[in-house]
Amino acid sequence: MRNYEVLFIVKPTLTDDEVKTKVDFVKEIITKNGGEIASVIEMGARKLAYKIDKYERGVYFVIYFKAEPSLISELVRNLRITEDIIRFLTVKYETKREISAWDKLSKGIKLSPAKKEREPKAPVEPKEPEEAAKEGE
Repeated sequence: MRNYEVLFIVKPTLTDDEVKTKVDFVKEIITKNGGEIASVIEMGARKLAYKIDKYERGVYFVIYFKAEPSLISELVRNLRITEDIIRFLTVKYETKREISAWDKLSKGIKLSPAKKEREPKAPVEPKEPEEAAKEGE
């Protein structure tokens, strides 16, 4: 099984019950096709970067799950035909580094910024004018 994340945006005009139904629909697709849901995170209503159809806002959800690759095509097919989901994005986590990030994100732990590979250089002290002149000769 591989690690995945699906982010989707639901129309803001839906009631809370309708939104919950859409989230349950996506979760059901994942579980019926052999996937294991690690967590579901509601990010809330947010302003979109640009208008999608006639909507300027949307309700964001992220689902972290483990599944076989064959499940993704079925999930994408169902998300495309669902009119109440206006956008979606599926991400696959492959490398060890990405999988450890997936573990943290699925538990709700924020990732820390990447650390620099090398140590910072020691500060260089300014030379006296006489020493600088001798080196230049």
